Amino acid sequence: MSPSFLVLQLLNGLSLAALYFMVASGFSLIFGLMRVANLSHGALYLISGYIGLTVVRSTGSFLLGLGAAVIAAVLLNILIKEGFLRFVRSRELSQVLLTIGLAFITGDLCLAIWGGVPTLIPIPSPLQGAMNLGLIAYPRYRLLLILIGASVAVALWLLLERTRWGAVIRAGVDDPEMVSALGIDIERVFLGVFVLAAILAGVAGVLGGALLGLYPGGDSDILLISLVVVIVGGLGSLQGALVGSLLAGFLEAIGKSMLPELAYFILFAPMVIILAFRPQGLVGRR
Repeated sequence: MSPSFLVLQLLNGLSLAALYFMVASGFSLIFGLMRVANLSHGALYLISGYIGLTVVRSTGSFLLGLGAAVIAAVLLNILIKEGFLRFVRSRELSQVLLTIGLAFITGDLCLAIWGGVPTLIPIPSPLQGAMNLGLIAYPRYRLLLILIGASVAVALWLLLERTRWGAVIRAGVDDPEMVSALGIDIERVFLGVFVLAAILAGVAGVLGGALLGLYPGGDSDILLISLVVVIVGGLGSLQGALVGSLLAGFLEAIGKSMLPELAYFILFAPMVIILAFRPQGLVGRR
């Protein structure tokens, strides 16, 4: 195995991990704080990407497409929380069935509106092409994605670990009843987490649409990866989402390049092993 091949797969893994982290961190916070398995989170990623694609094609501006995707994701996630999930609080099976149904509806709407042909969101011209890194030349857009993922991870860490709102979120993950008893409006905290998760999903929808493309079933694919990240890393843990995303990104990059016929086995086998021996995840707590 040549050094250039190792560097290439390392960077491929980091770029995939950056995308997976942006999706899975919001999913993990909702799952950990509210005990809600929002299985429509992948559909939020997909429809945000399509809305961003429409705006980019209409205006020629990647940033306007990104902004429109984020706004649409926030509004849709608030609708899901206030219009649907509020009626099935503490009813896990109903939540799963409801959010799966919303995901199917959203996926069919995307298919009806944008068609079934896989589509890439156009990358801005300054980000096209490759940058010479010595051993290899690597796409500029993927390098930017790695930088954005790292910046998001640092920003989320500062938000959760160094602000009062972050302390309330972490307390809500551990003991939401005690947070409510202290006079904190836990519903506002829940809404804030939903908005934060929607922003991350909207950004990931556009960035991922330019990297992996938009296609029917893309919501299920990204949701499965998010579940792997959450289970491997640990429920409701930002550090767990980061560790799980890195592991999933590297395993997928290496699996598809070296053993493509076993790519899914390489990705999902660690999840099975971790579930068997450490069900709380690598970083999670019981």
